Amino acid sequence: MEKPTEKPLTKNETMKAEKPDLSGTIRETLANPEADRFSGDDEQFIKFHGIYQQDDRDKRKTGKEYSVMVRTRQTGGIVPAAQYLVYDELSGRFANGTLRITSRQTFQFHGVAQRGIGSLIKSINDALSSTLATCGDVNRNVTAPSNPPIDAITQAVEDDAFTLTRALLPKTTAYHSIWVDGVQVDLGLGEKIAKARASVDQTNPYLPPPADHDDSGAPVDKLYGKTYRPRKFKTGFAIPPNNDVDIFTNDMGYVAVIEGGKLVGYNLLVGGGLGTSHGNKATYPRLADVIGFITREQVVTVGEAVIRIHRDWGDRTDRKHARIKYVLQEKGVEWFRAELAKELGAPLPAAKPFLFKGQGDAFGWTKQTDGNWFLGLFIETGRVKDAGTYQLKTALRKIAEQFGPVYRLTATQNLILSDIKEADKAAIEKLLHDHGCGIVFNPGLVKGRGMACPALPTCGLSLAESERVFPAILGKIEDAQDAAGFGGEELVVRMTGCPNGCARPYNAEIGFVGKAPGKYNLMLGGNREGTRLARLFKESVPADEIPVVIGALFNQYAKERTAGQAFGDWVDGAAVWPVAAPQA
Repeated sequence: MEKPTEKPLTKNETMKAEKPDLSGTIRETLANPEADRFSGDDEQFIKFHGIYQQDDRDKRKTGKEYSVMVRTRQTGGIVPAAQYLVYDELSGRFANGTLRITSRQTFQFHGVAQRGIGSLIKSINDALSSTLATCGDVNRNVTAPSNPPIDAITQAVEDDAFTLTRALLPKTTAYHSIWVDGVQVDLGLGEKIAKARASVDQTNPYLPPPADHDDSGAPVDKLYGKTYRPRKFKTGFAIPPNNDVDIFTNDMGYVAVIEGGKLVGYNLLVGGGLGTSHGNKATYPRLADVIGFITREQVVTVGEAVIRIHRDWGDRTDRKHARIKYVLQEKGVEWFRAELAKELGAPLPAAKPFLFKGQGDAFGWTKQTDGNWFLGLFIETGRVKDAGTYQLKTALRKIAEQFGPVYRLTATQNLILSDIKEADKAAIEKLLHDHGCGIVFNPGLVKGRGMACPALPTCGLSLAESERVFPAILGKIEDAQDAAGFGGEELVVRMTGCPNGCARPYNAEIGFVGKAPGKYNLMLGGNREGTRLARLFKESVPADEIPVVIGALFNQYAKERTAGQAFGDWVDGAAVWPVAAPQA
């Protein structure tokens, strides 16, 4: 039962209640050859189908040019080579020719025209993936460690992530009615689709369980109800000591507990989330609380219980205040534990000890315990593209065709190619070098730890640039390191074009958050382990002043740091903060 409220519900809540199958008038718009965009409520409904409507903001002076972004679902970032080849083909036919790796281990297709949406999503489903619930007020893509399973523990965590994914998918019938059964198209991809289907055992892991039915025979979703979640919800799995998914930033996290060489269960985390709104003190970034210990058998039961608590207690009167982090912060962790105990019939036992020691991706070659190898590749700002002599997209396509590794998207927008035979290593490495992609092997510990959101020109929320300026800003930060005498040392730097925090700047050592065109709020003091929030150091820093401000801090850090002390740890306790520095 949802909590009563005296405030009026948001429009999104009444919209969902009126059309709980999430269909809106999407079918009618797709059938209209004159339509170049979705309008009205459909701009919200399409998010549940994995679609964001956008326009090219570089061209607004001459009129809006509409397109959409389409996001796939890839639990744990896993993309078999045959499925990757389908995506590569589709990105050229229907998008802007690139694939964008997201901070939640998915692919995004940008610049998709209205007439191509149906064919694109139909083909993604034919290749046994999905776009269902990758956006909207639902559980998004489930993240998990991106290094390939090399033992029974990592395989079990991967299996649990897929099990939870399926259990938490919304049971709307509209998605398949519109995009799978409702689209008839022959793109000449029969052979590629067949190979993709074979690579995932002919079964789509993203088909939700059948819906229940009410007394009239109408389908109902007992978990989500008619109005789904108050807001988006993010879930991840992690295996200490590597926090490669930034587990504390998730609404719900499962931290693997290993005893006697076996996975015995998980420590449950709830209440993380980074999105804020400038000038709105009721919004803030927050790291999750550690709630208790659960067994593997409880993964779905507990996950559904947490969903129900958010469903019933989340704020449906203010979407900026609707994430579960605000429930935990305002009602308290003990209240949440008690509410969870009511849902489960018993309280959870105390969490078991765990420790994270870092969160970065490993680049280059690493041997798997089965004798094969995996290759960690740096993908600048997550964008798989061909540009001049840098022909990464072509190289990755040829690797998929010739060698067939598993493509594994990381939560820091990089890529791992796994299950590579020893005999193929030299040929793969040569192929990448021959296509101008030498940087993918050794980007350094600043570029390699960096992350940026797409921002302009496509994101409608962006207040400032991010992806397009980030490489140059990182270059200047590396120059400042060199000048201060500690060049090449690890540093976690992240940038977003708005305060929503998609590239997770709020727990970076240095974070830039777009405030206005060319200006950024400077966040400092997160750590390499991803277990501490950064704080607001300075507001509205012009982009050309960033090297000056950071350079001065680096000079002081070089003089004052203790041996082995990371920049984020030093600045968190250093006497460099403005008096009464405000929180973000």
